[in-house]
This record gives sequence, structure tokens and C-alpha cells, in this order.
Amino acid sequence: MTTEVCEVIITAPNADWLANFTRKLIDERLSACGHNIAAIRSIYRWRGDVHDEEEARVALHTRLDLVPAIIERANQEHPYETPCVIALPIAAGSPAYIQWILDETSPA
Repeated sequence: MTTEVCEVIITAPNADWLANFTRKLIDERLSACGHNIAAIRSIYRWRGDVHDEEEARVALHTRLDLVPAIIERANQEHPYETPCVIALPIAAGSPAYIQWILDETSPA
């Protein structure tokens, strides 16, 4: 099991905004990559009302110790009052891919 890396899921109301946000995280080496899905359907309860909305989603591959910085950045820049930012463990993977994540998220 690898505990050094994880997948961070972020959703947003706009695919272009999320792609730009993803690019910033990669430029700053907070993430090795982001797999963006431009259209998802999100059904959720917010402040007593049920919403059924189109959103975008990204799955970021990064180091676990960088998650707090990603959360902080999302809280500063995200258009939502309470953005969805969750980290999921990567239990196993291709050793070469895991090493690539670690290499790409190391300080330049």
C-alpha cells in the first residue's frame, strides 16, 4: 500500500474554471496531473433544498502532504462557498506511475 500519494476530487460549476484551476495546481507542483470531466450531474441537498445541477469534476494525483495546500487554494479561489475537495488514498498502483507522481510534485 502506498500512503504517500492520493487522489483529490474537486467539483466546480464551470469546466473552464476547473481546467484553469487544475493548470495552476500543476504549474505550482501541487499536483502531478488532473483528469478533468467536463460534465457531471450533481444531485445534492444545500440549505434545505435539493439541487440537480451540471458540474465539472477533476481527479488530481498528488502527494498526501500537499492536500492541505490544495484545500487552502480551493477555499481562496473556488466560486462555491463550500467547495467539494476530498482526498482518497491510492492503495496500490504501477510503481513507475507512483514514482512519477512523487517526482512531479517535488520542488523544482
